Amino acid sequence: MVMKGLKRILIFLLIAILVYAAYVVVSTGFFRTIENTFDGKIAKKITAAGAGAEDIMSIPEYGMAIVSSSPRKKELESQQKIGGLYLVDLNSVAYAVRKLTADFKKPFAPHGISMYKKDSTYTVMAVNHTLEGHSFEVFNLQDTVLTYERTITNPAINSPNDVVMLDENRFYFTNDHKYEAGFGRFLEDYAGWSISNVVYFDGETYTEVADGIGYANGINYDKKRNLLFVASPRNFEVKVYTTNQDGSLNFVEDIDCGTGVDNIEFDEEGNLWIGAHPNLLAFAAYERGNSEKSPSEIIKIEYRGTGDYTIEQVYMNDGSEMSATTVAVPFNDVIVTGTVMDAHFLVLKPNK
Repeated sequence: MVMKGLKRILIFLLIAILVYAAYVVVSTGFFRTIENTFDGKIAKKITAAGAGAEDIMSIPEYGMAIVSSSPRKKELESQQKIGGLYLVDLNSVAYAVRKLTADFKKPFAPHGISMYKKDSTYTVMAVNHTLEGHSFEVFNLQDTVLTYERTITNPAINSPNDVVMLDENRFYFTNDHKYEAGFGRFLEDYAGWSISNVVYFDGETYTEVADGIGYANGINYDKKRNLLFVASPRNFEVKVYTTNQDGSLNFVEDIDCGTGVDNIEFDEEGNLWIGAHPNLLAFAAYERGNSEKSPSEIIKIEYRGTGDYTIEQVYMNDGSEMSATTVAVPFNDVIVTGTVMDAHFLVLKPNK
């Protein structure tokens, strides 16, 4: 009887392991077909001085873009020494690159970035990961000169990924994990344990305004429509919320994107442009250094209202041109892209 009971337990455990394995490979896009698809050409291949152009934001009136870059293939100690914010001249044929934070002496390994314009200046905020902990670094951008203003730290900033500013003092940000290491981190990454969150800062108080998200990643706010969009790459979806005056959120719906969505940018019509990872297991292997490349995808979402949207695949590549795309920024007739760890990023020019 004891042997039979033990056998049943072993069979049950085996079935559970097989079901779990099947769930992981299916839910992370392992079986997805990757085809090199893009109706256009590569206009420019730009070397990222810091390596890994993780986030990019354009400044249309300047004809410039700010790039958040750090060498993510290296240990954090090296990242925080080399990382920085860069300015790219989008109007020049050469797409000249200049480091904006060359005089910034603090440890700096930037991640997500956001900007807020007031009059003729911008407030720039960057997620910063260092050996000392996580923070937000705040700068002032006047013309093409970046000046450090302050550092923001708080226990609520436990695993920050991206941030979106509402004004000089108020902002939302995502924590992509609850656990930074250990079994909890494993469950979040592979079992799809959805416990990451969105936090709101009103200038004085930090408040969790959304939770239960699978790897909360890119975040952006459409002021005209009062819509907050949050990328959940682990669940292949973009979460849509409306915001209240006190900063709290009302959940609207999930947009099923079929790919591991990362940073979110808008074009002039309010469409969402998203860099994405169609195969998360391939991305994980690439991030660990066990694979030389990882597939890239860019999607465009025309969001008209609840349940009314269309998703267009703009670009897909097996990683031979560009691995692990994180962001896609439309500017005039080109798309400026970024990646997690590649030593270069691409400017794409679609055919009209």
